[in-house]
Amino acid sequence: MKKGLFITLEGIEGVGKSTHAVFITELLQNNGHEVTLTREPGGTGTGEAIREILLHHKVENMADVTELLLIFSARAQHLDEVIRPALAKNTSIVCDRFTDATYAYQGGGRGLGKDKVRLLEDWVQEGLKPDLTLLFDAPVATGLSRAKKRSTADRFESETIAFFEQVRSTYLDIARAEPERVYVIDAAQSLQQVQADISELFKRKGLC
Repeated sequence: MKKGLFITLEGIEGVGKSTHAVFITELLQNNGHEVTLTREPGGTGTGEAIREILLHHKVENMADVTELLLIFSARAQHLDEVIRPALAKNTSIVCDRFTDATYAYQGGGRGLGKDKVRLLEDWVQEGLKPDLTLLFDAPVATGLSRAKKRSTADRFESETIAFFEQVRSTYLDIARAEPERVYVIDAAQSLQQVQADISELFKRKGLC
């Protein structure tokens, strides 16, 4: 049985993470991996209920710290109910967003900084980090334009350009700081080219 891997997908809105998550899941399954596809916030009944609160426009004046704590509450449940049990059985996890998103959106975009996020990360995750993270990167204008075409903007998608520029910048800082874990993929390319880049990366990593 192949060792279970913890793979996360990151990036701003409109970079195609959900589509690429399905592609990656199938790529791994076709190469002998047992795979669980999941997402954050969400992935459990509790997590999906918290996701609805976080994304819903009817929730007004949510404090930034409240947002941060809700995200880690959903994450704690996700780790307990889905991620840790799967990895213990050598099932790989493909997760649409994880803690890098919290550093980018709440730490960077909301301006809460790294320390509060790191404190919660250390407590909730107890050292667990992804084995591999794919950061799908595209200019903010490109990502938001794509996002607007697919659905009505949620609470995060309605944020300002300046917010998303800070989110993107934080993501790229993380990639520069952890190049052995985080791989940047140009998401402004065509879907076919992005998926070709994913396949090539996975071949280099010996995953397919």
